[in-house]
Amino acid sequence: MIPAHDLSHIEALLADGQRKLLGLVGAPGAGKSTLAQALVQALPGRAQVVPMDGFHLAQAELQRLGRAERKGAPDTFDSAGYAALLRRLREQRAGETVYAPEFRREIEEPISGAIAVLPQTQLVITEGNYLLLDEGPWAEAAPLLDEVWYVEVDDALRLERLVRRHQQFGRSREQALAWVAQTDEPNARRIVATRARAHRVIRIDT
Repeated sequence: MIPAHDLSHIEALLADGQRKLLGLVGAPGAGKSTLAQALVQALPGRAQVVPMDGFHLAQAELQRLGRAERKGAPDTFDSAGYAALLRRLREQRAGETVYAPEFRREIEEPISGAIAVLPQTQLVITEGNYLLLDEGPWAEAAPLLDEVWYVEVDDALRLERLVRRHQQFGRSREQALAWVAQTDEPNARRIVATRARAHRVIRIDT
């Protein structure tokens, strides 16, 4: 459930009738996707989620680059492509459908053209880890967003969510714990360092 003051804030943001882009950023397991879906449900027919995760590089390309063991780090995404999509969504013309990629965890691959954003959509919600990163093409993302909300949750809960997610998609608990420690948490520290740049901080306690 979305607190009434957060919904009121969004309604005020949308009051001028213009397309708005809202970013949700936070460490892995913070609840960004859950919040994004809750917002869509609270704004039926008016909002669409376009996750940053659709810009994961394909597994074959990660292997070619020698980055497969760091999947999820900033340099394992097409950050320039993500910024270009945000720009298209800001400039979307009447009658134009913009297609965005989606990451499918069951196959660990991005799928191009999986999300259709219609021109009448008032609010595009984009969620991901690096929306506030200020290096390379990532630095182009934040200026293209009307607001960025930093999503945080108790660290113990966040870490347990991550472990369960990795187990759900095929890792043993030992493998999941190792991946969280060696990959997810170094990334999380970089994300936490961007918190001060967010417009609002949203605390999720469950």
